[in-house]
Amino acid sequence: MKKAKLVLEDGKAFSGSSFGAAGTRFGEVVFNTAMSGYQEILTDPSYYGQIVAMTYPLIGNYGVNSQDIESKKVFLEGFIVREASRITSNWRAEKSLSDCLKENNILGLEGIDTRALTRHIRLQGAMKGVITTEDLDEQKLIKMVKDSPGLVGRDLVKEVICEKPWDWNKKGKYKVIVVDCGVKFNILRELEKRDCWIIVVPGNFSPENILNLNPDGVLFSNGPGDPAAVNYVGHSLRKLMGKLPIFGICLGHQMLGLALGGKTYKLKFGHHGANHPVKDLRSGKIYITSQNHGFCVDMNSLSKNDVELTHLNLNDNTSEGMRHKKFPVFSVQFHPENSPGPHEADYLFGEFIEMMGKN
Repeated sequence: MKKAKLVLEDGKAFSGSSFGAAGTRFGEVVFNTAMSGYQEILTDPSYYGQIVAMTYPLIGNYGVNSQDIESKKVFLEGFIVREASRITSNWRAEKSLSDCLKENNILGLEGIDTRALTRHIRLQGAMKGVITTEDLDEQKLIKMVKDSPGLVGRDLVKEVICEKPWDWNKKGKYKVIVVDCGVKFNILRELEKRDCWIIVVPGNFSPENILNLNPDGVLFSNGPGDPAAVNYVGHSLRKLMGKLPIFGICLGHQMLGLALGGKTYKLKFGHHGANHPVKDLRSGKIYITSQNHGFCVDMNSLSKNDVELTHLNLNDNTSEGMRHKKFPVFSVQFHPENSPGPHEADYLFGEFIEMMGKN
């Protein structure tokens, strides 16, 4: 193990040891409150451009396998834990967490006080940071961090999407086009379970080409970065609304808000974890949800004649879901496909299926 350091743009520094790859990585530092599911977190494209700190103290004890991945590779910039387990004790394990990070050239940092880091981010807000095993001079690192790009105004979707359309499967009652903005595989698995034929297209695929595929519905997926910088996805949404059922998840929800003429804003430290309470305002039920986003839709910027707020975050009262009053269009900010996280919100896939059946 090499000595390693985390330095934030406000000058706060933490010293520890590296595991996984060596080198220097920059990104926005966020914390995730999930106790397990680190492999799904590592392979979630929504974390592209970010360094993730896990609040649970021991990570890696059940290893890594080839079944629980959520995309083609590890996308985040760095991974921070209190203690990385040297023991992988699970019959499904194929390799260790450290080996996984090495193979994907991801720098891991362990041995720091992740409680202190989490509290600092919670009080000061998510900020740019660097983790390094190379030059450990803090003053130099602070300058390097300040000069590094942040998330606001950056289109990161183009860095994670597929290059051309591809079939997840080729049979099903309903043909669904999934617009890949950084899609997680479990969204595709949940649709397949519900008898959907799924074609995945890149986020910059034109609405005309989507309609030429004769789908029964379109799902706009999760993805990384600032939604306001991804104009082409909003263009597709505007062109498709009113023509067929649409379901948006996470970034897809934010893009829907922008397509409807609304605004998005950056949250102080984002929502990242598997235990966020959300209220369905239509039924009054409260669900524990999996979340991963740093931006939010400003519902006050949307016309109440066209859009209805359907879900509310009970931690900070931010918007978590909406529905169009005229068109078969709805979206949620959280992750109903779980992975990792609770399965309570997967009823929303059923609502999407029902909507396609009616149309």
